[in-house]
Amino acid sequence: MIKIENLTKTYKLDNGEEISALKNINLSVNEGEILGIIGVSGSGKTSLLRILRGVESFDSGKITLDDIEVSFDSSQYYFTKLKKATAIHLQRSFGLWPETAFDNVIRKLFGAKYGDEAMTDFDYAYDQFGDEAKNILKLVGLEDKQDHFAPVLSGGEKQRLIMARQLAKKPKVLLLDEPATMACPKTKQEILDSIKRINKELGVTVILVSHLPEVHKFLADRLILIENGEIKEEGNVKSISEDFLKGLDPQVAIDPIIDEETVVRIQDIEKRFYLIKGGEVLEMNDINFDIKKRDILSIVGPSGAGKTILLRIIGGLEHPDNGKVLFKLNADTDSNEDIFVDISEASVNRMKIRRKMGIMHQEFALSHYATIRDQLAVKLGFKNQYVVDEARKKAKELELGDELLDALYQLTDLPEAEAKSRLEKIGLLPDILEDLFPRFPEKAVKEEIKPLFNALNLSLDVLNRKSYELSGGQKVRAMLALALASKPEILLLDEPFGDLDPITLRIVANSIKSINKEFGTTIIMVSHNIDFIKELSKTAILIEEGKIIDVDNPLNIVDKFVTLCNAEYLCENF
Repeated sequence: MIKIENLTKTYKLDNGEEISALKNINLSVNEGEILGIIGVSGSGKTSLLRILRGVESFDSGKITLDDIEVSFDSSQYYFTKLKKATAIHLQRSFGLWPETAFDNVIRKLFGAKYGDEAMTDFDYAYDQFGDEAKNILKLVGLEDKQDHFAPVLSGGEKQRLIMARQLAKKPKVLLLDEPATMACPKTKQEILDSIKRINKELGVTVILVSHLPEVHKFLADRLILIENGEIKEEGNVKSISEDFLKGLDPQVAIDPIIDEETVVRIQDIEKRFYLIKGGEVLEMNDINFDIKKRDILSIVGPSGAGKTILLRIIGGLEHPDNGKVLFKLNADTDSNEDIFVDISEASVNRMKIRRKMGIMHQEFALSHYATIRDQLAVKLGFKNQYVVDEARKKAKELELGDELLDALYQLTDLPEAEAKSRLEKIGLLPDILEDLFPRFPEKAVKEEIKPLFNALNLSLDVLNRKSYELSGGQKVRAMLALALASKPEILLLDEPFGDLDPITLRIVANSIKSINKEFGTTIIMVSHNIDFIKELSKTAILIEEGKIIDVDNPLNIVDKFVTLCNAEYLCENF
């Protein structure tokens, strides 16, 4: 059905450097097959999918899909034919209309036939495509969600709705790039079951890129291992998965917690908030626990359990309805004794706490146009004590009170889009943050960041690249470098590593352990990655429906979590 011959692809970066993404790829895919592709971050997996989709040019070679033949020098007409025969779902993609799930599929069916889904005539489309839309939603397990609005669906439901819209195009080949990466085990199982049904009931050929061996073992008929842009192995899923994992570095031993002081106290936290999902309300009650210095604490639970909200409350980015989050502030020149500061209350002391905190959000976003060096210079400026002291002086000159300055400083820990939105609401431009907190000298960034880049296995060449010139795994590690650049005492991580392959994840896990041991960094993280939780955590909390179910050893918490999720793909034997 699909034949790829001598395919080569090279990217040219803005600085003139060339990167060879794919080298002499030769591959055949059978009709109705689920072909898995595995490899480390930056090995060329996504580039291959984009070329097969017809949206990425290539330098040499040929692609044949049934009667469609595309060469590197073919006209746009043939690339368009290839695009019409395929559908793709890219990692972290959530492009949906703010309408019901049913209307999202109706639009795609209308657009597939008449060319423009934006101009959908719904009265006509309901009559013409209604039954087909219902069948497609049933195929992806969303028949009970057809009247729910897309923005309020869970992450896994959005992923399945995106697949439903792709199926509306009636593709010959479905291309999936890490379709379940960021999902919890329960949600991931639902997505994988949907892919199986699509393949079995429609006979659609599926080419699946995933860095998770357990996903390929559950789905794939055959597996390809790509390394440095070349096919290294092809064949049996289990044996190739095992060969792939042979590249794992040995685990660095975790440093135990021994008689460490309490640095964070979560006391009687309550938070009631709307999920806007069928009127459902999730309420957090009686959240109490302490966090010790040097701990690596994982907050574990299914999607929608309240994990991210709890992490944002701990980080002072979300206010609880009741209760306190107290951070220990060590004695300094302004105070002769250690005190505990409530991060929910604006104060100069809260700025001192925030300066020693690093946060990496789930929906991370690197600036599109700025180099990584530029972004590190900004982040190092935000967290520099001298810069913060100067900001207080400048704020007084501008007649800005400490509370307003503290509120502005809080924005430096938010995702860029959220910070910009909050500033716009109070009539301020984003530039005010850099005016108050000037960037770190760019020439000094390289020396400051070199040890951290080495620890994260990131080349210093990345400093001169922009986000669109990085692979998914490089982006994650660059964001982690931004969070760690100021050597924070407390680091908050919200499911940041879902995009990483096991090889790179082990490198990052070992790096975090080393940072935890060397600098005494206290780490609080939300994660769905079972292996990562077991390997990295010192303690773990299981949360469901806004309530703490258990606080225990990470191995015990993971066992309870897997049982709760009923995730078949995690079982050793299928």
